[in-house]
Amino acid sequence: MNEFKLAKWWKETDNDKLLCTLCPRYCTIGEGQKGFCYIRENIDGKLYSTGYGRPTGFAIDPIEKKPLSHFYPGTEILSFGTAGCNLGCKFCQNWSMSKAKLDDVNALKASPEDVVDIAEKYGVKSIAYTYNDPTIFGEYVIDISKIAREEGIKSVMVTAGYIDKEARKDVFKYIDAANIDLKAFSETFYHKITFSHLADVLDTLVWLKNETDVWFEITTLLIPGENDSDEEITKMCDWIVKNLGDDVPIHFTAFHPDFKMRDKSRTPGSTLIRAKNIAQKAGIKFCYVGNVNDVKNQTTYCPNCGKALIERDWHSVQSNKLIGNYCFSCGTKISGVFN
Repeated sequence: MNEFKLAKWWKETDNDKLLCTLCPRYCTIGEGQKGFCYIRENIDGKLYSTGYGRPTGFAIDPIEKKPLSHFYPGTEILSFGTAGCNLGCKFCQNWSMSKAKLDDVNALKASPEDVVDIAEKYGVKSIAYTYNDPTIFGEYVIDISKIAREEGIKSVMVTAGYIDKEARKDVFKYIDAANIDLKAFSETFYHKITFSHLADVLDTLVWLKNETDVWFEITTLLIPGENDSDEEITKMCDWIVKNLGDDVPIHFTAFHPDFKMRDKSRTPGSTLIRAKNIAQKAGIKFCYVGNVNDVKNQTTYCPNCGKALIERDWHSVQSNKLIGNYCFSCGTKISGVFN
């Protein structure tokens, strides 16, 4: 298998460089150079995806670990990523992969058919494109997810949603679900701490809601003193209800010191509960906490009668009382993909 895949989403420029149009970073890449993400390279005047077919490893996870709480709960998912990333988050908790170049990691070789074969071998319901941001290996995602759909296997994007408006139509074509990492609700945070922009991510969320059938949930990692104020969380939740609706699940997860933000303290559990309370006050029906052990606040409740429907302990489903998509007690339809 040729490890260099001719990339989509690029064009030549007047200064003999190539403009990558995959994400809003729009890197201009000279001969022999790579984009910010490390795995899109100008070779002889053409742009190649050098991460295509080069996963850094595979794992079988509970789907709750993505995290997804309303997409086939209790099932297993095949997870993998590549080297590189198109964001520069100072708090990255997968930095050993996302900040690695291909020659720095022990990358495997796996064709799209190989990936689907692994999923079938282990009998998993879905494949997750995760660990680093799958946007940067979009060609690989498209080819795998197309074959997976033909085989009845679901595809899940775990992404920051920082992707070009045209490219996302291609990358998400065969995607069934996504978890979008809404890292904060201020441009200052996005610009200074992730080297990206908030508006592009919000645009992706609105596009997913209004123009696709992709089931998606949102995760926000709360970092003490950076994005955890009542004001910012309130603004974010109000925007979500207004633009996405009240039934999009939100996961508030705990930060731990890592990469270039080792001077920060861990997120207290009380911060997660405070954020959840703000979300519920804003009208959000389904809100969860993560990276902590909290059965009460990781359980799905009926928004109508309040009965516990799906009880979770960490990433393990302890009980599921849904009848199809409906509450066992009052019959209210619960948003998600459960069958």
